[in-house]
Amino acid sequence: MHNVVTNTMAMKGATKLPQKPSSNHVRSNSQGNAKLIHQVYHHQQQLNGSISGANIKGRELEDTATKAYMKAMAARALCYLAKGNSSVCRSITESRALLCFAVLLEKGTGEVQLNSAMALMEITAVAEQDTDLRRSAFKPNSHACKLVVDQLFLIIEKADSELLIPCIKAIGNLARTFRATETRMISPLVKLLDEREAEVSKEAAIALTKFACTNNYLHLDHSKAIISAGGAKHLIQLVYFGEQIVQHSALLLLCYIALHVPDSEELAQAGVLTVLEWASKQSNMTQDETVDTLLHEAKSRLELYQSRGSRRFN
Repeated sequence: MHNVVTNTMAMKGATKLPQKPSSNHVRSNSQGNAKLIHQVYHHQQQLNGSISGANIKGRELEDTATKAYMKAMAARALCYLAKGNSSVCRSITESRALLCFAVLLEKGTGEVQLNSAMALMEITAVAEQDTDLRRSAFKPNSHACKLVVDQLFLIIEKADSELLIPCIKAIGNLARTFRATETRMISPLVKLLDEREAEVSKEAAIALTKFACTNNYLHLDHSKAIISAGGAKHLIQLVYFGEQIVQHSALLLLCYIALHVPDSEELAQAGVLTVLEWASKQSNMTQDETVDTLLHEAKSRLELYQSRGSRRFN
């Protein structure tokens, strides 16, 4: 991990350091970021300054706390460097860093785990927008990718960690990398829609939307999986009674699954059409033109299919 930081710093050269990711867990200004990475780099130079046997042995004998601190700082530095930078992310993913992050998420503690999760969040955010990076670094058959996804899945499934939000975001960023048969992520994300913390519910809805949106080639399969996992009832509750920061995300996801699976019996029984009709009359929910358009399309599709079903029944 230290070598990855050093190599990435060298590759960056005179490139301006990106600003740190927005998170409640990581707070410092840009000057602090530069100082932090300088400290990590300086410490790394000290550690690697000699190749003598005594120096190597000294490194091996470092106490556990010091090693944990260096891992945390290395992961944090990579998080800053990766933000919005495809070339840096490519350098990181072509090294063994993804494997390191998977191990640190599994066996690390405290800041080591948190900074690793934050770094993965930033790398996957870049990969979401960079098709070449996504296809090369997060191939479904990649061993490193599988290990990372496994650890993200375990954290999301456990759902009681401060790592939860960055891990939800990372999985959402990778939504277009999953096969149609790989639906294990859907159920734990749907369960988080019923989370007491509004921020968690919002991020779960956003992540699921990346699975169900039209831009995802497998949106039909994922939409059906969300419905099968009981997503409709949670989304209805959030649209009606959720905090404002959650309502918009929940409505958007509900519109997508209604648009893609309008013939769903579960949606009909849950009264999704009634919810969409109510939402279309709420000015605060239709201010966004994209949401307003999607809302009317989803409502029209449900009306069409449910009227057909009613005629067949009669």
